[in-house]
Amino acid sequence: MADHVLVTMDDLEQAVRANGGLEAAGFDTVLTLSSLDDVRAALGRREPDCLVITGGLHEPAAAHLLGLARDRSISTLGFVEATEPDPKGLARRLGLTAHLEKPVDPAEVAATVRRLIDRRTLQQRTGILGESPPIQEVLVKIEQIAPVSSTVLVEGESGTGKELVARAIHDLSPRRAKPFIAVNCAALPETLLESELFGHEKGAFTGAAERRLGRFELAEGGTIFLDEVGETAPATQVKLLRVLEDRTFFRVGGTQPIKVDVRVITATNKSLKEQVALGRFRDDLFYRLNVLYIYLPPLRERKTDIPLLVRRFIAEFAAAHDRVFHGITPQALQILVDADWPGNVRQLRNLVESMVVLAPEGEIRASDIPRDIRERGRGLPMRVVGGTRDVAGQELEFIFRSLVELKLQVEDLRRRLDEQPQRVEVIEVGAGTPVAPIEAEPAHRAEVIYRSGMTMADVERAAIQATLRETKGNRRKAAEVLGIGERTLYRKLKEYALV
Repeated sequence: MADHVLVTMDDLEQAVRANGGLEAAGFDTVLTLSSLDDVRAALGRREPDCLVITGGLHEPAAAHLLGLARDRSISTLGFVEATEPDPKGLARRLGLTAHLEKPVDPAEVAATVRRLIDRRTLQQRTGILGESPPIQEVLVKIEQIAPVSSTVLVEGESGTGKELVARAIHDLSPRRAKPFIAVNCAALPETLLESELFGHEKGAFTGAAERRLGRFELAEGGTIFLDEVGETAPATQVKLLRVLEDRTFFRVGGTQPIKVDVRVITATNKSLKEQVALGRFRDDLFYRLNVLYIYLPPLRERKTDIPLLVRRFIAEFAAAHDRVFHGITPQALQILVDADWPGNVRQLRNLVESMVVLAPEGEIRASDIPRDIRERGRGLPMRVVGGTRDVAGQELEFIFRSLVELKLQVEDLRRRLDEQPQRVEVIEVGAGTPVAPIEAEPAHRAEVIYRSGMTMADVERAAIQATLRETKGNRRKAAEVLGIGERTLYRKLKEYALV
């Protein structure tokens, strides 16, 4: 059955032109007056896949029509006068899915309607909602990526929907009839993760009473999704690299290589590039994972999608809890749009569900929204505020987070050095204590002297110099002592001009 398009006759000339172009492109079209009664009658006969409003966008009837279309998840295309001072602003205020300036080209109308319908169909299939440009870009990438079998890396903050993207890629791919296996790498300790991914043989370790297939084997012919891949330990990273290179692996305790045909999709809420730079993630594995890349924006970067998400969640939970629910007031909706949402779509979804259940009058009002959200708080234990402008608070928060990250980096280096107590020692010296330069090579250990005020780069450079002295310039041994790869060590030698 052909896609159905409803065209209003607000501007009769443009309506006839658009209708001709749509019919020529194979759409089933109906011309209707723009009154609510006429449109409702047309909707009763057959609900359209797209509504085209040819004029009268400043009239109250247009707002009612668009509200009706929004409630039914119908895509909307509006024709804007060429003299309109801010056509994009008008389209955004009205909630139009797309707009074209008059006079319209019939072929362009048909192409735009086809794109809107295809995109809406994709959103319904994937559950990825939003009309903002960042989300539309994600949907385009999913369409492009799904048909191939290349490895995909999805990056985005927690709660942005990374697993939803992975499932969408699988569901639209030729592998859709095969398994989709998801593994949260951060939820399992290293010893269990290896067995979970690759399986184990009977007797491989205490408690291994029988052979067990790993997730890679279970995903044969389909897709395996490795969530929070940045949390995997170095030993597991080496094994993942082998699987990505030749699609073979060994079960824990096994001696026979096992070959699998799986597509690998990974996700992380951290920047893997930064983790590579910090020496926490293998660079060769990163390059293997980052063949195709999708970035999922946080909700604060696509606030225009919040009204759509809120209304969709309200409808979903009202039906799930069998409640008659009237929606949300404009004041309450604006509060939700203005909030920061550190937990992203997941946080918004959970909040809407709680308000649908608890709202006493079947409508979300401003008073139903938790206080920390009403006050534009982030819902975090600590809130950084500075000056009289929000941007000052944001700058202070950025500085605070940077200091925390630097502290974590120093602590990580100290931990790694402490793991070699017989070979490298970190000595803390007070700010007023003179520090002697590192000269003579100790007989049994290298000493790295840490002084208050030294940067992370200073500490790391000194550690590398001292370790090279201890190993008499043997880079392989030095890399082992420092707990990093030889390639990483070589890169840092060049970075600190030590070669």
